[in-house]
Formats: sequence, C-alpha cells, structure tokens
Amino acid sequence: MSDIAPPPGCLPQEAAPASSAPPRSASERAQQLALAYAFAFASAEMLIETDLDGRILSATGAFRPRFGRPAEAMLGRRLPSLVAAEHRRAVAAALAALPLRGRAEPMTITLADRRKSKAVLSAIHIALPNAPPRLCVSLGAPPCEPEAAPPGEGEAAAWQREAEVRLRQAVQEGGPAPDQLGLIEVKAAPEECARFGRRLSEALSGIATSAEIAPGRFGLLPESGENLPDLPALIADLTADRGGDGPAAGRITLDIVPLTTAGLTPVQAARALRHCLALFARSGVEGSRQAGLARGLAALVEGMASRARMLRRAIEERRFSLAFQPICALEDGQRHHLEALLRPDPALLAQGEGPAEFVNLAEMLGLAEELDLAVSEAAAGLIDRLGAGERIAVNLSALSLQSLSFRERLLALIAARPAAERRLMVELTETAEIDQEAEVAASLTALRDRGMPCCLDDVGAGAASFRYLKAFRVDYVKIDGAYVQAAVEREADRAFITAITELSRRLGARVIAERIETEGHARVMRELGCGFGQGWHFGRPGPLPPPRALSARRRPAQEEWA
Repeated sequence: MSDIAPPPGCLPQEAAPASSAPPRSASERAQQLALAYAFAFASAEMLIETDLDGRILSATGAFRPRFGRPAEAMLGRRLPSLVAAEHRRAVAAALAALPLRGRAEPMTITLADRRKSKAVLSAIHIALPNAPPRLCVSLGAPPCEPEAAPPGEGEAAAWQREAEVRLRQAVQEGGPAPDQLGLIEVKAAPEECARFGRRLSEALSGIATSAEIAPGRFGLLPESGENLPDLPALIADLTADRGGDGPAAGRITLDIVPLTTAGLTPVQAARALRHCLALFARSGVEGSRQAGLARGLAALVEGMASRARMLRRAIEERRFSLAFQPICALEDGQRHHLEALLRPDPALLAQGEGPAEFVNLAEMLGLAEELDLAVSEAAAGLIDRLGAGERIAVNLSALSLQSLSFRERLLALIAARPAAERRLMVELTETAEIDQEAEVAASLTALRDRGMPCCLDDVGAGAASFRYLKAFRVDYVKIDGAYVQAAVEREADRAFITAITELSRRLGARVIAERIETEGHARVMRELGCGFGQGWHFGRPGPLPPPRALSARRRPAQEEWA
C-alpha cells in the first residue's frame, strides 16, 4: 500500500490528536488532516504519531486508564516501550518496515501496562511534501488472543539496541539523557529468575524498561525522566510476598551506573554503554564494580587511554587473524562466498572478552577506520588462494564508510590490487550508527562501480536498517539470525521474513539468512524465498578452505576446516 494523503474536506476535526497544537499554516493543516485520515481506518482506543525512529510526537486516547498517565506524558517516549517484552521485537520490526511497505497489517499484541492488556495495533506511513515522514499508529480492542513469542535473546538484544539509540540521540541532540543504568543480579534457579523478571517488568511499567541480558542478570533504564526509582525498596517489595516461587532478597545484588557522557561523542557513549553491559553479562555486579563502572561512562572511556595505545599498536602490527565462514546456496548447498571474521590475538583480550568486544573497544576509542582498513588489507592478501569466481566478504563499519578519508584509503588499496575488485565484497555492519547517509551511499556506490558487491547486514535488528535498505543500493541483504531462529517456530516471524525477501527482491537485492544450524532451518528459509544461508549447517568459521572446485560437497553440520 502506498503512502496515504487525505482527500480534501472529508475529515472530521475531532480526529486530530488532543496533544497536538492547532495548525498554524496550510502545511500544518494538511499534516493534521493526513493524520486524522490515517486514524479513520480503525476504531482505536489510543492514537499515536511517531517519527521514523519510533519516538512519539503526538498521542490521544485512553492512556490514563491503561498506563496511569495522561497522553501528554507519552510524548518523547519510544513506541515499542508501550508493548510487552514478548511482542516488542515483532512490533519494532513491523514499524521499521513501514517506510517501505506503506502499512502494517493489524496485529494482536500485549501492552506493557499492569494488566497486560491485549490490543490490536494498526499502522501506516505518511509522507507529505515539505514535511518529515512519520508513522501513524492506532491501538484498539482485540478480537482474539495473541500468539505470544517466548522470551529470548532477541528481546535482550532489542533492549540493548534501544538503550544505545536513546543515549546516542540524547548526546547528539543535546537533549535530556537517562542519568542511570540499573544492574540487578539474581542468584537463583532459571525459573525463579524468569518469575522475578516478569514481576520486575510489571512493577516498572511506564517507569523503566528492563531485560535479562544474561541468565539472572537484568539491565534497567528509566523510560522517562532521568533517574531510576528506589531500587532497594522495589526489590524489597518484589521479594516480600513471593509465595515460595521467587528468589529471596538476600540472593539479589544491584548496582547503579551513572550514565555521565560529558566529553563523549555519540558513538563513544553508545559503545561505552555496550562495553558496560557486556562486562556485566560476563562478570555480574561484582565484576562491574571491580572495573570501576561506578565512575560513569565518561570516566570509563577516559580511563582506557593506555588500552587505546595498546590497541592502536596491535592494529598496526596486524596482531589478528581471519577466520572464514561459508555462505551457501540454500537450493543445493554449494558455497557462494566466504565471510572473513576477525580473530584478535588472545593476549589483547581481557578475561571473557571475544572478537565482538575487541571491535566495540576499537570503535569506542576511535580506531574503527584503522581496524577496518587493516582487515581489508589482510583479506586482499589472500585473494590469490580463492577459487574461480569466489569472493571474500569483509565487514566494514558504518563509522568507517561515512568517512571520506577512509573511502579514499580503501579505494587506493583496491587500486593497488586490481584482482580485489573481482575477489572482495563488502558487508555494511552496525547500520544503527549512520549519521551521514550521503557519505555511506557514496562509499557503497564507489565500491559497486568498481565491481565489488555490497551487502546490508543484520536487517531487522534495528528500525533504521529498513530505511537504509531503501536509501542504499546493495546487492545482498542479510537477515538477522534472531528472526531466522524464531521463524522455525512462529508464523508471525515467517511472515516478517517473507516481507523482507519481497522487499529485497523488488529493490534488486538477494537475501542471505543467518544462523542456519539445521536442515530444517535451511528448508524453512528456502520456502520463504531466501536464496542463501550462513551457519553451522554449512560450516563453522575456520581457516581459508580449499578452492570451491575442490570442495563442492555439502559439509556436515559440525565439521570444521582444518
């Protein structure tokens, strides 16, 4: 369905959101009418208008009886925060696809209110001349019970991405930022932790969002305002009358990390938050305290100057290796290309850290361009060992690709190795970090003009990835593995992947599904229209394999290259 503009003179004035100011110009009146028309297609209890990032611009309806707060209090919040955790990922994905699809089919969800109310969500995308595009959402009474997705890593990853986006936007726009991050560790059986997590989410409804980012370890972020509630008192309330089915207060520890960001760039702030959460997930509250997180994010970055020097020297000395994982055709299992995966020297990593933490640190400390260029150079040095027509995909951060100096150095590297144009391809990673879309588009165009295919990684993992699917010309789209795993179990996730494949095909891109671990995964993704797959079913990361012509058979799921 295309974007909707209202026929003139046919819309009721009372349909406009009560929290919106009266129109002051013809353009504003047109926007107001368009919004009213958007809401006319459904009988809604609550009407919401958001920007493309999901921040609520206007709201009206039954917010007070549902959430205990007036509609005006919802302004500035992100729409997925009104949805219960088990449906938040699906809602965020549906809204993110709106700029491409035009409208979202009605879906039954659970709200994040104390009663866990059911509602039907409908939404459309509005784009008018000389006005920012926006999303119009209605929430109405449901005709039936929703199909709930089990909680899992998708919700935790979505919560962390949401926290990073909020912090980045606050630093970038100079607006109010959340001042505190809550960390709660529960030492109990998994079922007790799960019950505690549900009670915690209910108690924080409308006040803060929470997620279990590791077994028994919960992160909390204030939803509005700057501070968290009194957490010791909250925990005391949650454990006072537990009926024998929850953890005792003595088995719960907590910490509060100040999110001070003075002097940090938006990227540094987001990366510091990611580093903080990864450390807590590995080491719990005690580990985070030992690392000095009580001093805040800005102090954390400032205190890593010595490690920054070490990482810079390690990148210059190429103290890393590359592992390679195959991307194969789902139809016959034949290897199509290889993805190069960074493997730092173990001596560079702190206890429990892995390649993802190494990359995060490099980006936080301003070393993304140096690292990406070094990895590209290392991959280019191996292209003579590839089979005919085979390529290596190199992951490049959006932080690098939006830099003119990096683009010039990368093109110079390719020019010095003419065969690289026929042997390398690029995966654009961390699409939520793009501040300068025009520069990224220019970098991708320059690479494609030289015959290097480009891939948009982790589509579906963040709202912005759908916008970039439309903004950037790419040859491949890689679907986030969390959706691939869920699609095997749930019809709603299968419909979502089908929508991505249809959109990608319309835009001239082929689709790669991540985390294909079994033949069943491969079959489902093949039926949904995906052309390629990546995962342990086709091979684990390992040394560069022999040329494809010498190794055409499908490998067993657990086989590694030697």
